Amino acid sequence: MYSALILAAGEGKRMKSAMPKVLHEVMFKPVIRWVVEAAAGAQERIVVVGHGADKVKEYLGGDVLYACQEVQLGTGHAVMQARELIKNCECIAVLSGDTPLITARTLDTAYSYHKSSGNIATVLTANVPDPYGYGRIVRGQGGDVVKIVEHRDATEKELEITEINSGIYFFDTKELLSALNKITTDNAQGEYYLTDTIEILLSEGKKVGAFLLDDHNEILGINDRIQLAAAGEIMRKRIVLRHMQEGVTFLSPDTAYISGEAQIGSDTIIMPNSIIEGKTVIGNGCIIGPNSRIVDSKIGSGTKVDNSVVTRSEIGADANIGPFAYIRPGCVLGDGVKAGDFVEVKNSVIGKGTKMSHLTYVGDADIGEGVNFGCGTVVVNYDGIKKHRSQVGDNAFIGCNVNLISPVKVGKGVFIAAGSTITDDIPDGAFAIARSRQTVKTDWKRK
Repeated sequence: MYSALILAAGEGKRMKSAMPKVLHEVMFKPVIRWVVEAAAGAQERIVVVGHGADKVKEYLGGDVLYACQEVQLGTGHAVMQARELIKNCECIAVLSGDTPLITARTLDTAYSYHKSSGNIATVLTANVPDPYGYGRIVRGQGGDVVKIVEHRDATEKELEITEINSGIYFFDTKELLSALNKITTDNAQGEYYLTDTIEILLSEGKKVGAFLLDDHNEILGINDRIQLAAAGEIMRKRIVLRHMQEGVTFLSPDTAYISGEAQIGSDTIIMPNSIIEGKTVIGNGCIIGPNSRIVDSKIGSGTKVDNSVVTRSEIGADANIGPFAYIRPGCVLGDGVKAGDFVEVKNSVIGKGTKMSHLTYVGDADIGEGVNFGCGTVVVNYDGIKKHRSQVGDNAFIGCNVNLISPVKVGKGVFIAAGSTITDDIPDGAFAIARSRQTVKTDWKRK
């Protein structure tokens, strides 16, 4: 098994950001997280931090080990900072922290090739349509790497080569450490280049191989916002394609944005302009969208979410949400619940079959099964200082424009007349009316 060393110390000046480059997001997840997860097959994962080290450590936490490159003096110098952490590893994979499209499958396959080929070092390579600016891979007759030549140093014939160096490697660790002791800063940038170790190993007659990737997009690095967007689009398409292969229908694949951690059941239809973030789980046969956003939530089978937002909540099966509903964090909506147009629910439990059809706010409440909320109902949960919680029993009927002033308990089967403001508890089966009697003064307007 290999260990992974991920280089993530660079400042990323072209991002023009106060945030470290590797913390910018691709499809709702920081770039560095994609790389760390791609190295899931590694025995241990070590991240070399530098610029914004505290922020990177705060994000990754204890998932990885850390080495620190306080002054950035090149990729070879970055690896040197991890000497003590990697010295007992048999094989080390060196990855770039800004290549979020590399996959676990590719790394595992490349590692198998590295071991079976008996290489001291294996360079991951790719054929690209436009190799301008990249180091070219020059192979010998047997397919082994003869040299890696930088673009500026290449001959006209070498410039015709489209196979480039990805900057990702597998090394025999002892041989890598030995070669690192021999590299110098004798170059235009005055830095220690990791590629120089390849040249040293070749000069010593060591076997260096190249593993050619099937998809050159996997090695796409991110140096600016344009490349960030390009990587995001490739990742978006990759995720949507995977869900389509698993039985999900996308009416407009180009407008769907799905987290890589989201789970979507078969026969679910994703309508145009829908966004599904985080670890959202959606059941079978749902209709999501159009224009809906779901974040870290669970949606039961057969549920429809139309032009609505659901965040960090759970919705049961065969529910109807929207259009224009807002389900805020901490909600649990049971099977068959309806939260219609301009309904907002916050930190509440809503029982099976309850209907909140329109223009209703339910906050900090426990609502039973089969309850009907009339138009314009408000659970008044905030007194200006504290939030309070109310309860409504099964099969209660809440008339239009009713205010429930929390904390209040409404019993089972209660009927509340329209326009009432309820401040006291109501026992089971009771009728409540809390409004002034109507007064009609005839001929008042003329007088």
